[in-house]
Amino acid sequence: MSAYKAEKWWENVPSSQHAKGWLDAGWEVREVNLKEGYVIFHKVKEVPMKKKSSVDETKKPFTPVRVRFPKPKTPSKTKVPRLYARIKNMGRQRTGLPKFRGSFKPRPKFEKKLYRPDEKRE
Repeated sequence: MSAYKAEKWWENVPSSQHAKGWLDAGWEVREVNLKEGYVIFHKVKEVPMKKKSSVDETKKPFTPVRVRFPKPKTPSKTKVPRLYARIKNMGRQRTGLPKFRGSFKPRPKFEKKLYRPDEKRE
């Protein structure tokens, strides 16, 4: 935010980190206009490109990375029957429960056994 607010941030002083970047690349700040929001740089010197090391000069042909497909995991012998039993039990529960419409809910079995319909609870 200080670059947007202060012109001092754009000074060509090599002691600041941000200015050191453009000075090392061979550029200097010529004009700063914070109201309009632009900065004009001027090329001062040509900086030679860094040469790559001799190791990189010998180009090797491109070889793609070997793709390893994961092996499908087989479940244990006990897990499979347990899963089938669980699925069957869920199906039995669905078919065994009657469907009631509206807000009517039947009494649980233990209430039916404990109280007769003509008796009042205390």
